[in-house]
Amino acid sequence: MPNIELNEQEQIRRNSREELKKLGINPYPADEYRENASIQGILAEFSPDRKNFQDVSIAGRIMSRRIMGSASFVELQDATGRIQLYVRREDISTDENATLYNTVFKKLLDIGDIIGVKGFVFTTQMGEVTVHVKEFTLLSKSLKPLPIVKEKDGKVYDAFTDPEMRYRQRYVDLVVNPQVRDVFVKRTHLVNSMREFLNQRGYLEVETPVLQPLYGGAAARPFKTHHNTLDQTLYLRIANELYLKRLIVGGYDGVYEFSKDFRNEGMDRFHNPEFTQVELYVAYRDYAWMMNLVEEMIEKVALDLHGTTQVKVGDRIIDFKRPWKRYTMYEAIREYTRIDISNMDEARLIETANKLGVPVDPTMGKGKIIDQIFGEKCEPNLVQPTFIMDYPIEMSPLAKKHRSKEGLVERFEAICNGKELCNAFSELNDPIDQRERFEQQLILGKRGDEEAMVLDEDFLRALEYGMPPTAGLGIGIDRLSMIMTNQGSIQDVLFFPQMRPEKKAVTDEPATYTALGIQEAWIPVLQKMGFLQVSMLKELNPNKLHQDLCGFNKKNKMELKNPSQEEVKEWITKIG
Repeated sequence: MPNIELNEQEQIRRNSREELKKLGINPYPADEYRENASIQGILAEFSPDRKNFQDVSIAGRIMSRRIMGSASFVELQDATGRIQLYVRREDISTDENATLYNTVFKKLLDIGDIIGVKGFVFTTQMGEVTVHVKEFTLLSKSLKPLPIVKEKDGKVYDAFTDPEMRYRQRYVDLVVNPQVRDVFVKRTHLVNSMREFLNQRGYLEVETPVLQPLYGGAAARPFKTHHNTLDQTLYLRIANELYLKRLIVGGYDGVYEFSKDFRNEGMDRFHNPEFTQVELYVAYRDYAWMMNLVEEMIEKVALDLHGTTQVKVGDRIIDFKRPWKRYTMYEAIREYTRIDISNMDEARLIETANKLGVPVDPTMGKGKIIDQIFGEKCEPNLVQPTFIMDYPIEMSPLAKKHRSKEGLVERFEAICNGKELCNAFSELNDPIDQRERFEQQLILGKRGDEEAMVLDEDFLRALEYGMPPTAGLGIGIDRLSMIMTNQGSIQDVLFFPQMRPEKKAVTDEPATYTALGIQEAWIPVLQKMGFLQVSMLKELNPNKLHQDLCGFNKKNKMELKNPSQEEVKEWITKIG
């Protein structure tokens, strides 16, 4: 008896799977299938004059088929592209009744199946490079149908574009939308470009703990877990800064880490609870030196990915060519609000924020209010890469006090396309000053600031052994990938972004159906037909429902006793 939880296509494919096994064909063979070419390589290098690729072996997924009697055409897709296959009955069948072609190829294969083929390459009369198949092997039977994307006259129809479906089923997205694969290839090239840049300068790539007894290095809410053996609360790291600085104390001149960090915060198109950043710490350097390094490294990334420093982002062209524009934070706020906040106390800052329509709340200290004003009134206007420097001390508990500007620290952020790309300091290495800054953070935490930092005694102990002057940097890889691949959402540069749980349709309990006189055997049939609540039957024509039930019973060979028209009418009448 067929499984009525499956749709018709799914049931047909399962039946095909069983038929293949009866023919002695394993739908999921374990044997190695060795390829000697890629589709991209064939398309790029095949020449009829040279008569190359006369003995090719390739593998991939069937994306379309045209069955034409004793000969057929198939579109095959591998990781590098798509190519046409030409399949003839007399070439692949070895027996007189041509089972391999007439039954296996024509009837038991489906779009989405993965096959290996061997043959030779030629050009059709239409000029299309094609593989003439002499042998094929089923490598994996697909039990779910792919969304079919159609293309005609350069226009795409029935594209798999629903964002929620694409993010939840990224495996399908990658199959049917090849351009999505290109985004993630570029992301990998971006990381490799940065790693090459840092390695060439002799900096050491390291790993630091993801599970930490104290979270630190940023202003953020952590995820919390529990270690059973130690009976200890641990946190997923929000940053790896404090551990990397410990390594600078230990004697390394330059260390970096591409890290997964976690922040228990909201989700939108610029934020995901799990994200990637690279952090770099270099001894005997300061934030001015680090600004120059950032410019040079990001310019290199643009050139490596695009061959130019100019990158298209939406409707804009962003140019990463050095040098980038530079503002102090107070200069930027004065530029875009016409207000000088440099000498304001907390009360006047609140008054100014209210005047500008910038939302603030009582938990915010002076630094948070300034950051809020900057974020609302300045950041969206900074499209081309721009450094914002010299932040108020209240905003930066891990940065060194500015050498010449009272009340400020030596910190910069790079802003591009209206969003922060990186954050960097001349790192605070005075353990007494650092302790005082942590204590100020504790006061903010008591006021209700859930992002305030905690006091890390072991980190302070490390500083007391002496940390050299150090420049530190953090760059958000996800944000940078969005810009470098022209994607509007962080979900588009994450293979598997965090999603809300899938909404499941509310289904009435069986007793709700049986109360109407419906036999239990018919309940899953009605639900499969879409009637998940009995109220959905209320407006139906009893005769039409009766016909549909009998038809479903016959088509799916359910072998149930059909209800009478009067019984169906009585069900609907009882709903009231």
